[in-house]
Amino acid sequence: MSTPAWLELLQTNLWLLYTSAVLLGLIFGSFLNVVILRLPRMMEAGWRRDCAELLSPDGTAPETDEPPLSLSKPASTCPSCGHRLRVHENIPILSYVWLRGRCSKCKTRISLRYPLVEALTALLTLIVVIQFGPTWQAAAALLLTWSLIALAVIDLDTQLLPDSLTLPVLWLGLFLSLFGLFTDSQSAIIGAVAGYLSLWTVFQLFRLATGKEGMGYGDFKLLALFGAWLGWPALPQIILLSALVGALVGVGLILSGRHESGKPLPFGPYLAAAGWISLIWGEAINGAYLRLSGLA
Repeated sequence: MSTPAWLELLQTNLWLLYTSAVLLGLIFGSFLNVVILRLPRMMEAGWRRDCAELLSPDGTAPETDEPPLSLSKPASTCPSCGHRLRVHENIPILSYVWLRGRCSKCKTRISLRYPLVEALTALLTLIVVIQFGPTWQAAAALLLTWSLIALAVIDLDTQLLPDSLTLPVLWLGLFLSLFGLFTDSQSAIIGAVAGYLSLWTVFQLFRLATGKEGMGYGDFKLLALFGAWLGWPALPQIILLSALVGALVGVGLILSGRHESGKPLPFGPYLAAAGWISLIWGEAINGAYLRLSGLA
């Protein structure tokens, strides 16, 4: 089978490949901002609807005047004045700079996080493409990367890791293992089971020892996701990296006074970062460790 002309062009022109990766990352970063903002609200609306149905005598939720919320509707608006954003106000990063970080109508300041998410998505997209090139591995790794960005920021905001994101990506990892894209099926299945049960066991032991819950069930599923994608041998590295990063960031926040001691910190962002690092540089990290320890 001959290589498509567009793919051959990307393979032979690295600047075009990398420029396309950055533009694609910016576009998906803008979409991720919508997911990060709306998905928790959609979940909350669903919970309220379910509660209303349970409390209703006839088992039906009462009608409300609130418009239905989805990832595509309604159109993006200013959260302060409701101004509907026009096309030129939705260009990733450039619109924020052009508007000087303020709504064009009410002049309310726009959160800096929107362009930061877009820039981060573009950067990580570029790194993935540099690492894997124009391959099926890159396409799959991009889907995982974008999902992890959304999960990490949502967890920072709400301390929730939505099943509607985590579980489909976990199943996708198991499906991809049939083709040996990142690992084989046996390693993926064992990894998914071991990933979930390892953190579940830590959770139960911590609760028995302290009477408190040290993490949420979403963290178990997220580690199971990495087990499905990368196989069980990657799990120790991911756990160690996430614990190290989480400890350093947590201590730094406490010492700087930006976090109160005893207040829970979401573990999902550190787990997501560690899993992504293992996806991109896991083999290099293992090789460096073996060389430094004299085992290789």
